[in-house]
Amino acid sequence: MTQNFEVSADQADVRLDRYLRRQVEGLTQSMIQKFLRNGKIRVNGQKAEANTRLGEGDNVLVPPITPPREMPKIRHVMVMDAHAIRDLEASILYRDDAVIVLNKPAGLAAQGGRGIAVHLDGMLDALRFEGTERPKLVHRLDRDTSGVLLLARGVKPASKLAAAFRGRDVEKTYWALLWGVPEALEGRIDLPLVRREMGGTSRSEPAGRQDPEALKASTDYKVLEYAGKKFALAELNPLTGRMHQLRAHMLALGTPIFGDAAYGQAFADGFAPQLHLHARRLKIPHPDGGTLSVEAPLPRHMRESFAHLGFTVAESAKPERRTKG
Repeated sequence: MTQNFEVSADQADVRLDRYLRRQVEGLTQSMIQKFLRNGKIRVNGQKAEANTRLGEGDNVLVPPITPPREMPKIRHVMVMDAHAIRDLEASILYRDDAVIVLNKPAGLAAQGGRGIAVHLDGMLDALRFEGTERPKLVHRLDRDTSGVLLLARGVKPASKLAAAFRGRDVEKTYWALLWGVPEALEGRIDLPLVRREMGGTSRSEPAGRQDPEALKASTDYKVLEYAGKKFALAELNPLTGRMHQLRAHMLALGTPIFGDAAYGQAFADGFAPQLHLHARRLKIPHPDGGTLSVEAPLPRHMRESFAHLGFTVAESAKPERRTKG
């Protein structure tokens, strides 16, 4: 079946081939090149090149895709004891027939990878409850980032939630302890980022606007409290969803996130040597209608650091589901 896509604001200024690989499962670079040569992939009804930069509102037409046959993927399901299952269930902030919202602990990877034996994706069978489908990860948090993480309880809610994340209907709020205080206590960072491979790991770095690999990245920030000129508690709202976006943007601002070994090396005696970045709040359109807002309490290491600095932090609000009408 032919597919039509409309480019959203946070997907604008991305190369056509990169956009297509993200949107269409099974579409390889060689297939993209072939379809472009034959004029079967079109942008706003016109033939295009692989390096065409897309704009907000552009219409991308893609022909039916028949992916090459491959061996079925083997899902690495972890064997969990009763204690681990209780801990996982205790992290649930909200649950209904369509979604589960967790407070992911710092240090737990969302998915497996090189050298990662323990990860959330391998635990999700333990969260079926009365459902027949395995919960699905809808978005990701970095391994060392704690906080609100959303699961869909089936294919249909997963599809609706994925569409919400691709658009502009999801409000994500993070709290971070910054090493230093920004000159402007409130503002927006518009700084394109590019993904680099360094020593077997990936990181995001500022990129020139003419860099063919550059991706638009925007973050709103606001300082909530500060201690002298050395520490600040900031509320961060990513308007785009790039890899390590908040960490790279705060480093570029000159105030890296405390405890971030990869972006700033900000450590101090008397504080836990852990990343102080927490997904505090998530507001989403609920798959069954209305909106859902969920907040996650701070992890222990951040509570202790804030108490040490004299920051007063309100308790997290109870989950709130608002239905239409």
